[in-house]
Amino acid sequence: MPSLIVPEGYRPALSLYETQTAVGAVKRLFEDALSGALGLKRVSAPLFVDPKTGLNDDLSGVERPVEFGILETGGRAQIVHSLAKWKRMALSRYGFPPGEGLCADMNAIRRDDDMDNLHSIYVDQWDWEKVIARGERSIETLKSAAAAIAGAICGVGERLREMFPALAGGHSREIAFATSQELEDAYPGLEPSRREDEFLRERRTALVMQIGGALRSGQRHGARAPDYDDWALNGDILLWSDVLGRAVEVSSMGIRVDEKSLDEQLRLSGCDDRRGLEYHRMLLEGRLPLTMGGGIGQSRLCMLLLEKAHIGEVQVSIWDEATELGCAAAGIPLL
Repeated sequence: MPSLIVPEGYRPALSLYETQTAVGAVKRLFEDALSGALGLKRVSAPLFVDPKTGLNDDLSGVERPVEFGILETGGRAQIVHSLAKWKRMALSRYGFPPGEGLCADMNAIRRDDDMDNLHSIYVDQWDWEKVIARGERSIETLKSAAAAIAGAICGVGERLREMFPALAGGHSREIAFATSQELEDAYPGLEPSRREDEFLRERRTALVMQIGGALRSGQRHGARAPDYDDWALNGDILLWSDVLGRAVEVSSMGIRVDEKSLDEQLRLSGCDDRRGLEYHRMLLEGRLPLTMGGGIGQSRLCMLLLEKAHIGEVQVSIWDEATELGCAAAGIPLL
């Protein structure tokens, strides 16, 4: 059921005209900052893929992709959920060396996503991926990349405040680190999202690591597909939103599965049927490069940096009637 949070006394810091200008600035500035921080080259990205290749991102494994028939070929195609798997194939095909990677402007439809202040069925994100050496498959590598991304975000935020003095800012370049098990140990009586809120309340910027596997309680901090991130070497970057008074995930990232971790995670998830798909066969046979990567939500980041209460203030989508009426009554202008 859609839900709407209306912050008390909320008024947008920027007008609609200023917002459009600022969204364009974020998208230009951050892609350059991200590419410079991580050594990335921009590449073209697909809007849809052949479902038989296994390249679509299965997310938590229950979301239904948008699928359609192709008149000319008689085949079918799926709108991507993300480019998590496609990017790794592209790195192999394009011959990227270790230490270099790609960045793609990804647009997707996730028709089963929630509709609330942070979620929409339209998804736009910077999808990035880079080749690493086997010796770099470590928590230290993950933390270093997360810190570089946090620095890029804060750098863009500082530029925006120069352009739009009405913005208050306040995001921290200093990033805190915690595993999902450490959060469960620290806040055992809370749901995972509330644990993140408590951890971020004072720290403001954090990487919550090791998401996907079962915790000691038997529960999971969050669902992850078994065939892209290594659950022991992944994480979410979260920033504190003063407008909403909560932690907001801006990026899911991680070091990708190798032969061993893919084999184990397919077994644990009951997804052994995927072993016959082209992408999975190539991984299990060691024919794809070792990589790390992630997705950074464009609208989510714009919403945070421009101090908005609802993602519909920075992107055009379809909303339920209750959201439209609630936002109109609260003075939250949906695009």
